[in-house]
Amino acid sequence: MPNVICIIPARYQSSRFEGKPLADICGKPMIQRVYEKAVGVDMVSYVAVATDDERIFERVKGFGGNAVMTSARHRSGTDRIAEAAETLGLNDSDIIVNIQGDQPLFEPIQIEEVARPLLDDPSLNFSTLIYKIQREEEVHHPNAVKVAFDRDHFALYFSRATIPYDRDKKETIPYYKHHGIYSYRRSFLRIFTSLEVGHLEKTESLEQLRALENGYRIKVVETLHDSVEVDTPEELARVCAIVTGEMHLKSDN
Repeated sequence: MPNVICIIPARYQSSRFEGKPLADICGKPMIQRVYEKAVGVDMVSYVAVATDDERIFERVKGFGGNAVMTSARHRSGTDRIAEAAETLGLNDSDIIVNIQGDQPLFEPIQIEEVARPLLDDPSLNFSTLIYKIQREEEVHHPNAVKVAFDRDHFALYFSRATIPYDRDKKETIPYYKHHGIYSYRRSFLRIFTSLEVGHLEKTESLEQLRALENGYRIKVVETLHDSVEVDTPEELARVCAIVTGEMHLKSDN
């Protein structure tokens, strides 16, 4: 049985919210809340934060976590994770789960949900989670990345646009958004980081499109758990309200 390793990419610089991994959520930095949830999952044998910033590195070490310094030149979180996997000397058969450092409300069961397809099927190399959109505003919001997939639950496309497009407005269309939680086989990460960034990835600024554009399949797993990605101070305020019990995650507020 391969090991399941959780690596959390975290960078300080962000055009929309600088320093967000260190943003305070009810007395703890966001990155600590993500880390502690991952550590509590039984199937995970090791957790580390991969960062290019000394402030994040020192804060993680300060709360007793594992951290790996990586280059500041990476194109995506997956590229950062690939360098961390190399530094940690992980085996090719190991399954690496990527939990974004800006998802402090993810449910621990989601790690098992995203890793299970690779554990059960040795032919699979890449999987990710999707969630049926409940909040109407997310259908049209570019920060909520939509996904179209085939009947076998392999991704056809990811987009910041609303897909599929309901041309005739005659049906109630179920829309699904992508959660930034991935799992990959260590051996596939070497392939992924060797691929050129294509037109689709550049246009949408979505790293998973690099795999699709180069002919690699991504298994999508529907989760019943929503997760707030913190991209702005306003979203941080929503997370803080949820943590303090002032708001429910499934609320439309």
